[in-house]
Amino acid sequence: MNLARRTNVTTSAATAVVLATAGGLLTAVAAAPASAATSCNSPVYKRQFFSNATFSGTPKKTDCDASIAENWRANAPAPGLPKDMFGVRWTVTRDFGSGGPFALTAIAQDGIRVYIDGQRKVDLWKNVSSTRTQKVNVTIPSGKHTLRVDYANWTGNANVNFAYAPRTSAAVDRVKPLTPTGPSVSYNKATGRAKLTWAKNKEMDLAGYRIYRRLNGTSFGSTPLATTASPSYTDTNLPLTGASYFYEVRAYDKAGNESGGTTDKSVVTVDRTAPAAPQGPTVVNESELNGLRLSWSSVEGAVSYRVYRAVGPQGRLFEVARTNKASYLDTSVVEGVSYRYRVSAVDAAGNESARSVAVDGKHDDHTAPPAVTGLKATPTEYGFKLSWDANRASDLARYAVYAGELVDGKDSTGAPTGEKVCSAGLLKYVNADTTSYSYLTRPNGEQACFFVDALDNAWNSVHTETGAAPTVVATELNTTPTVATPPGSPLHVTAVPTEGNRANQVFWTGLDANSPQAAGGYRVYRWNAATSTYERIATLGKTAIVYVDTASKPGTTSYYWVKAVATDGTESLPAGDWAVNAPLN
Repeated sequence: MNLARRTNVTTSAATAVVLATAGGLLTAVAAAPASAATSCNSPVYKRQFFSNATFSGTPKKTDCDASIAENWRANAPAPGLPKDMFGVRWTVTRDFGSGGPFALTAIAQDGIRVYIDGQRKVDLWKNVSSTRTQKVNVTIPSGKHTLRVDYANWTGNANVNFAYAPRTSAAVDRVKPLTPTGPSVSYNKATGRAKLTWAKNKEMDLAGYRIYRRLNGTSFGSTPLATTASPSYTDTNLPLTGASYFYEVRAYDKAGNESGGTTDKSVVTVDRTAPAAPQGPTVVNESELNGLRLSWSSVEGAVSYRVYRAVGPQGRLFEVARTNKASYLDTSVVEGVSYRYRVSAVDAAGNESARSVAVDGKHDDHTAPPAVTGLKATPTEYGFKLSWDANRASDLARYAVYAGELVDGKDSTGAPTGEKVCSAGLLKYVNADTTSYSYLTRPNGEQACFFVDALDNAWNSVHTETGAAPTVVATELNTTPTVATPPGSPLHVTAVPTEGNRANQVFWTGLDANSPQAAGGYRVYRWNAATSTYERIATLGKTAIVYVDTASKPGTTSYYWVKAVATDGTESLPAGDWAVNAPLN
């Protein structure tokens, strides 16, 4: 966080990036007493602002800075400082691990000096009118070292960038990383895994760690067991034979240099010799017990068995049961669903065998969902609004909505029964999570009957099995205009709801643009039940053949007339039609 930074434009030459990979940057050398209260955690710099270019007196401001990359231009670097004749000092101390070759990149206008442990490595100390760059290669010894960067601005623009990074070319870097410290190993007898941990290496060019393993009485090979960038590793592939194994860890850097190995750490594995897998599993559907019976051959040395099940041939296997017998009745199956089973044997030490070959079974589904309840049919201006209670079947797949009319019932011989029955046809299948349906029909006061059937995944339903279903009867509203449309019009009119059910389109045919009857155009009327009249809603030219009624409302039925108009204003007889708009969901 650059607390005093006001950087607007990055200096074109400032392309270096401060690396803080394996431990960060550096810490400050001696600071003035006024800045002693500011403490910055390495690798963050301590930054001090001076109102002079000689770093004399008490700093005007002290804060922490993650990187050195500033462009103050001709401005003051912080409130209370001059825009000319000021100095900024960054200091940081850090552990360089094994050290090695590093590159220092300094970019500045005006002056910049870089010190390592008090020894000057970069010296561009001059009042200049343009940005200068200097790159210096240095060798830093192992351990902790202090880096100090002094920047001075005398006049004019002020910018400064500094970065340091290890040189990782194999031709340059021949310094081995430090050997990792603090190795330890723990062994989990339950899982058979060994976890190694060690202290994080301080190298800035660290590439990772190599883990080596050997059997007791043998030597470490040249190929590592594993590599990792983390200061820990879990060995999940130890042979569980009761033998002793030894581990060591080595660090390696980006140039390929490898450290020495840590002190050996040993583990003793547990015995995990598993019994043989069960043979010959079979599955039998036992409908009377409402389950699937799985059986297999007994395994020598086994004290129990584990049953695994998946839904379908490609499903993931999960353990569903443990038993000490060579068979298992699975009563948790769902009718109509295919299952795949495998079985393993377990010995007294808890060692589990490989799983048996897979065997498939299916519990036939002959149970229909319960009949739909709570069905209501509410007359509306678009037909009926149907609603019902949610069905409780766990394998419910869909609902089937039926609509029809009442007819005289007949017995098996065809003789009338004197009762009315619902003769209905399928309207639509709706999703299982739906409990309502809008039935669109012109409301003209007729009686209608409805029922809704629930179907499961196997298409079982009460209506399919019995031919019966709870039925409701309702009478439509009557929105038919009280003014009849007379015969004899030269026009033919068709009204249809448009997409989205937000407008109706009214089309007409019968007269062309040259017809004297339509020389004056066309007039479109819509029935207004409140006034009991067809009211004119549009006057169109003689070439018109369609009118879009954007004023039509969702959830209503609209009635239309269209008349041709002669030149003298005489209207033809009307032709009419209607359109039902569905309600908005």
